[in-house]
Amino acid sequence: MDNFKKTMQKWWNQRCLQFMVLPGILWMLIFNYIPMGGIVIAFKKFKITRPISEAPWVGFKYFIEFFEDSNFVDVLTNTIGISLLKLFIGFPLPIIFALLLNEIRKVKFKKLAQTISYLPHFLSWVVLGGIMVSWLAKDGVINDFLVAIRVLDEPVSFLGDPKYFWWIALISDSWKELGWSAIIYLAAITSVDQEMYEAATVDGATKLQKIWYITLPSITGTIAIMLIMQVSGLLNSNFDQILILKNQINVSRSQVIDTYVYQVGMTMGKYSYATAVGLFKSIIALMLLLISNKTCKKLLGRSLY
Repeated sequence: MDNFKKTMQKWWNQRCLQFMVLPGILWMLIFNYIPMGGIVIAFKKFKITRPISEAPWVGFKYFIEFFEDSNFVDVLTNTIGISLLKLFIGFPLPIIFALLLNEIRKVKFKKLAQTISYLPHFLSWVVLGGIMVSWLAKDGVINDFLVAIRVLDEPVSFLGDPKYFWWIALISDSWKELGWSAIIYLAAITSVDQEMYEAATVDGATKLQKIWYITLPSITGTIAIMLIMQVSGLLNSNFDQILILKNQINVSRSQVIDTYVYQVGMTMGKYSYATAVGLFKSIIALMLLLISNKTCKKLLGRSLY
């Protein structure tokens, strides 16, 4: 009882701060938790003209329908393939970029590099996707440049050839988010004790040795948390990006789960089907989160919880 009184007294003393948090809690309840009740339509034959309560139960029909779909293997392969490229190649890039920025001693040049790298993040994929489509066309600037330096003998339709799509998705996403993602690692690097660098300098350590033995171990916690989040979102392939860059020619390598659900589930009014696929993604994401969290905790000693 005493602990309860102490807790209530502490809450009352902090009532102004607690009320400041209240709008955020209400927002989460309204937009994140209450809508979760709609998940039930994944197990019902729902029609928008009838209430959810009147929809008949169909069990796992839509899950089985998705697994037996002729496009299931291609869609899952594209989703995982693009996500793995972003994980193994795209994930380390912001870390490397942050380490390089941290070594720049000219403040003006450092700020200029940061500003330029941040700018693409603030462009929507509608704008950036239009730029990419223009640049990657046969008469686009990329083809002109590659032909001029004799890398290509003749222009190539990059978005018209499915074999290029995964790499286009990786490069364009990395270009857009590189600078913005590096902010987190730069913030972690600034908290590293400078006396450790001074002691390493006295011992004759090189810059690479300082990075390897001081900087990277000091930001391991941040890297582990970001890695866990990246792995848990393995089935998310950046819907906006894929939708803008996808076309009927490269669809064999560009159709991912998100765009497939939008195309088959939403545009055709199959809301139960779309919900079932979304629930499938969420369950896999939860499993990946638990596995990656446990793995990072065991290997690195750092985790989300």
